[in-house]
Amino acid sequence: MQGFRTEPGHDSYDVVIIGGAIMGSSTAWWLTQLGFAGRVLVVERDPSYEKAATALSFSCIRQQFSTELNIRISQFGAEFVQSLRQRMGGDDRVPELKIQNFGYLYLADTEDFARVLRASHAVQAAAGAGTQLLTPDQIKAEFPFMVTDDVVLGSLNTRDEGYFDGYTVFDWFHRKAREAGVEYLADEVVGLDVSPNGNRVSGVRFASGRRVICGTVVNASGTRGATVAAMAGIAIPVEPRKRHNWVIQAETPLDRPLPLTIDPSGVFVREVGGGTYMAGGHADIDPVVAFDDFAMDHDLWMDKIWPAIATRIPAFEAVKVVSEWAGHYDYNVLDQNAITGPHPEVGNFLFLNGFSGHGLQQSPAMGRATAEWIVHGGYRSLDLSEFHFQRIAEGRALVEAAVI
Repeated sequence: MQGFRTEPGHDSYDVVIIGGAIMGSSTAWWLTQLGFAGRVLVVERDPSYEKAATALSFSCIRQQFSTELNIRISQFGAEFVQSLRQRMGGDDRVPELKIQNFGYLYLADTEDFARVLRASHAVQAAAGAGTQLLTPDQIKAEFPFMVTDDVVLGSLNTRDEGYFDGYTVFDWFHRKAREAGVEYLADEVVGLDVSPNGNRVSGVRFASGRRVICGTVVNASGTRGATVAAMAGIAIPVEPRKRHNWVIQAETPLDRPLPLTIDPSGVFVREVGGGTYMAGGHADIDPVVAFDDFAMDHDLWMDKIWPAIATRIPAFEAVKVVSEWAGHYDYNVLDQNAITGPHPEVGNFLFLNGFSGHGLQQSPAMGRATAEWIVHGGYRSLDLSEFHFQRIAEGRALVEAAVI
């Protein structure tokens, strides 16, 4: 990606954002929109973004969450994506984006899980989402190719829920931030200098040996979030977890679009188009992995993923794998929810960590909120204080029931 410097243009910056993928670039762009007049530096260790979650994501958006705040965040994300050109000042270079509304379909095979879907539906309905609860017969009528004998209840929303071009959104966050004067540096942060009384980060050190003075630091470093936080003496429960993905070609394509269907096994599959589909999941044992471990588990396809989707949709008994890849979640072990806002003691250290697989869709709201905190010292749109670090310090989980 263009526009990266090989060394900082200045010795000091008002804001240093560690991580230049979609969270860091969203924050940088929003700072320019809120009139922030200070110097902003975004530091990215891999300007190709080849292995960033931003590049390897399923790139979908949903409102089917169990907490109102996550629903509101995605509702803003959907509005932002579909008004991207307008948001970017009407620039004719910016494409008009739409959401491919095939929706998400959650399938419950136990009464306990059905109760979770019903409770989540009540929260979603109160927030204005278009979710519908479906009986097995209703699911079968809507999707005749699907086996529903073991299903107790389904949950489906096809309004502002499905695929969107997340990489294009990221690209324009990056481009517009840079055009507005934000500097992007190709380097790796290897240390943070903390003041003697421990209440602020005073400097950021790079692998190149350079150092800059900083006003505010934003930790938007994805799976390396815990490593960066540790440089400031802070512990957060975020670690890389591997997620496997396949694109498949069906010998007999389905006769209608397939929602992103979440099987009770945890395996999921969705429409791509032209008789192709994307499937994904992870092994039953889900350990922390090395930052650079993107090796495929080829047994997983044969042992878990393919049997699950072929049992649910018999047409998928005859498929060909077209491509496959592994990506990482920046997984919040405590509650699979984001960690945002400032640290209560190291006050100029801000978190954007632990999104656990729903970061891409949340990036417009998260970047806006972080920029608001920097510019105004508080939120002006969505109040994200529920996601602040205090719950981490207290070990108090903010449970999100709808994590894939």
